[in-house]
Amino acid sequence: MIDFDKMIDNHIAREFRAKTVGRYYPSEIGGCIRKVWYGYKHPLQVKPDLAKIFRLGDIMHDFVVDVLKSEKNTNVELLKSEFPFKLEGDGFLISGRVDDLIIVNESGKSWIVEVKSTKSVDYIKEPDPKYVTQLQLYLHATGIHNGMILYVDKTNLKSKIFVENYDPAKAADALERFSQLHQLLTQNLLPVAEAKKKDSTAWLCNYCEYSDKCGKNEE
Repeated sequence: MIDFDKMIDNHIAREFRAKTVGRYYPSEIGGCIRKVWYGYKHPLQVKPDLAKIFRLGDIMHDFVVDVLKSEKNTNVELLKSEFPFKLEGDGFLISGRVDDLIIVNESGKSWIVEVKSTKSVDYIKEPDPKYVTQLQLYLHATGIHNGMILYVDKTNLKSKIFVENYDPAKAADALERFSQLHQLLTQNLLPVAEAKKKDSTAWLCNYCEYSDKCGKNEE
């Protein structure tokens, strides 16, 4: 018999590529900056279970694109999907891909849509702060000031939308965090363990692949 689980693992396995200091990604900076730092200093191969989660996210976004493009939905028009963006910093580059750009026909306004899959939309009362930070960078880079975070339930395709319009202060804070990360990496200085310092995020340490190094303050 075939081992289809193993076949899936082989199919979605990602080529291991160490990150390059000076080239950063919008999805990184909203989380614990020490974890991001470790990701550059001590890169790890993506584990199969995490690779599956990433792949499911890709599949969900493909579905959202199909919905936005559907001729049955005339209230919106999909202008672009998975399009690149870049932001220049002081000695570093932030680059990535924006999920979707739509126009709402009734208002004529353009919106950046950031798509996130989840196990249940019923328990989401507000958007994850790291997703807000990510979206703010997109709004800043594109000059489009209307944004939304679209959560889609992986079990039943229910959805929930949070509007997050451009906030220059939030965008500036995100850019400053990238600047701090770059300095800490180039000077080989271990960042503060941010996640541990807040009750709302301390639980993340239980699932962090760098928890042992972090606990010992290893550089």
